[in-house]
Amino acid sequence: MDETTKAREKVVPGELRRRDVRVGNHVAVSPGAVLRFLERYEAVYSRLGISDTIVTAAAAHHRLVWIHPFVDGNGRVSRLISHASLLDVLDTGGVWSVARGLARTVGDYKSHLANCDLPRHNDLDGRGSLSEECLADFTRYFLSTCIDQVRFMEGLMRPDELRVRIKVWVDEETRLDRLPAKSGAILDAILYRGELPRSDAADIVGTGERQARRVVSALVERDVLVSQSTRAPLRLAFPAALASRWMPGLFPEQQS
Repeated sequence: MDETTKAREKVVPGELRRRDVRVGNHVAVSPGAVLRFLERYEAVYSRLGISDTIVTAAAAHHRLVWIHPFVDGNGRVSRLISHASLLDVLDTGGVWSVARGLARTVGDYKSHLANCDLPRHNDLDGRGSLSEECLADFTRYFLSTCIDQVRFMEGLMRPDELRVRIKVWVDEETRLDRLPAKSGAILDAILYRGELPRSDAADIVGTGERQARRVVSALVERDVLVSQSTRAPLRLAFPAALASRWMPGLFPEQQS
């Protein structure tokens, strides 16, 4: 719905807007300039190193919202891209997301974004037309939110105890004959390395390639291991069915 005219219009997913829009006091770039601004956005933010990508994540987030490329859903797209960018450079595995933190402080989030659209306060407030001081405030808020989410998930998952919880589970499953022997060795190696080439599995199991394939297949069938293909490295998965065992406290207990 158009916020100004209140007229309803069809929204086509992924289609760049074809009309002018105003969000609060911000008048977004003209429809004809959207693609040009997106190309510049990509040129500036897609070729940065790890540190620069982290530091400029807030600025990139605001710039995309400022461009307002779509008729609707721009905030959601910007939050998704921020999550994906940090996921890529930090290799978080999706364990935490800045989007959750922004949603928890939505009032501060919207206020900071609106302030970033203010004209610069004086000659010391940056060199562009918008306030660099407000953008710096948003950056501090954005990065503080990231840290808060990391600490929140760390407190829930207690990663220092994760290896012990997984070992207890796999020993129990092995005793009950639900997993082959040496399954724990495979999981332990992946916990230590992050991922495991399939060719290394036989050396870890120590009983030949056939038994190694049997162990890996059993773990994959239990959704404990994942791989992008039959030749890609193995990585640890966190199936929801094992959340209460591996990550107690991650989900609230259901009340009876």
